[in-house]
Amino acid sequence: MTWDLKIAFRLTPALAVLLVSACASSPRAASVPGAVGAASTGPAGGSTGGSSSGAGNSGPSGGSGSGSTTGTSSASNAAYVYVSSTPQNGSVHQIAAYTAAANGALTPVAGSPFQEDVTSLAADGSQLFAVNSDGYDVESYSIGASGALTHETTTHVSTSGDCNTLGQLFVDRSGASLYALNYRGSGCANNNYESLAVNSSTGALTDLGGSAANNWLSTPASFSGNDRYAYSASCLSDMYWGIYGFSRGSGGLLNQIQITAAPPAGPSGTFYCPSASAADATGDVAIAMQPVSQGSFSAAGAAQIATYTVGGNGNLTATGTAAAMPQAPVGTVSDLKISADGTLLAVSGSGGLEVMHFSAGGATALTGLLTKDAIDQCFWDKQNHLYAISKAAGKLYVFTVSSSGAVAAPGSPYAVSQPGNLAVESAQ
Repeated sequence: MTWDLKIAFRLTPALAVLLVSACASSPRAASVPGAVGAASTGPAGGSTGGSSSGAGNSGPSGGSGSGSTTGTSSASNAAYVYVSSTPQNGSVHQIAAYTAAANGALTPVAGSPFQEDVTSLAADGSQLFAVNSDGYDVESYSIGASGALTHETTTHVSTSGDCNTLGQLFVDRSGASLYALNYRGSGCANNNYESLAVNSSTGALTDLGGSAANNWLSTPASFSGNDRYAYSASCLSDMYWGIYGFSRGSGGLLNQIQITAAPPAGPSGTFYCPSASAADATGDVAIAMQPVSQGSFSAAGAAQIATYTVGGNGNLTATGTAAAMPQAPVGTVSDLKISADGTLLAVSGSGGLEVMHFSAGGATALTGLLTKDAIDQCFWDKQNHLYAISKAAGKLYVFTVSSSGAVAAPGSPYAVSQPGNLAVESAQ
């Protein structure tokens, strides 16, 4: 832990993170008054495992796809793709829905775009879930045989108050549980993961409770193959960092656990700030590491990809050395996703998107940059199609990827008006 203390001593009380949270009203559900959580502040620096305190944080909503198979899908479809977006010159969100063919080409679903004022998305096989634009409620939709959406139910999850709002949604590998990153309290200083049990027949959600407050949580967690453990990482303003482990109870409730998973030592005058994570089905976890100058707290080179192995108690053990970590020249990393077969790792960021080979031995280069557009989210289907959205460019990219490289799907990239979030559900 010497490394952590060294960084903490370099920070001064004058350094702070400014957070802004905005919530729009929704025609589907009225806001509900509730308690305002207390602010939580504390020393800066790195942390692993248990609850931590430091600068508050906020982040964009995100989406998730479980990769599970929906039993009502057409055999000719590879996946259903959903993007929350905002019409040109509009202020109310909608959901653009597509079917993906075997070659990755997209066709709009009948009835798309669906006029649903929602933001973050997640799919579990038979349902699509979305955060209502009020920031407090989660909407459930059934996914029809053609990919069409039918609203099922509304579940109130977060209470109104200073900063209280739902962020990224994600699901476990089985699709039995839905999780929401919940920004809570004054200054978003008591964030947690809210656990929700899914009724696959009706889409109804049962709130199981939340993980311990942790003001550095800012990204969704990724589950190990048996759904027993989940991991996330965050790097805030190239100063505050954390690698977090969670255990999943038999009913689906996530609880934070104490783990040892420090980043490797950086080159002289630098440290590594972990910023995103992705777990595979066989007990390996990829974590993006941004080298940062200890003097200026600015990026000191391209991000690199570290690989860890999950132990029996949930601890993470680093595989290889810092020198062996491949670079990912995608700018500030926004997302990591491992393919369903565990052999490919997608890395997206402010400077583009690339795919790497992935195994227990670590990541190695494969494609180089597939685009230089800023990519906010990416997802795989089970046929190794990679989908990615660029908010800045207003595009939805689709690539077919193999061990020898990647090719753009016919028609890719597709224009999407102000895309917000992405969810992908494999159809077979």
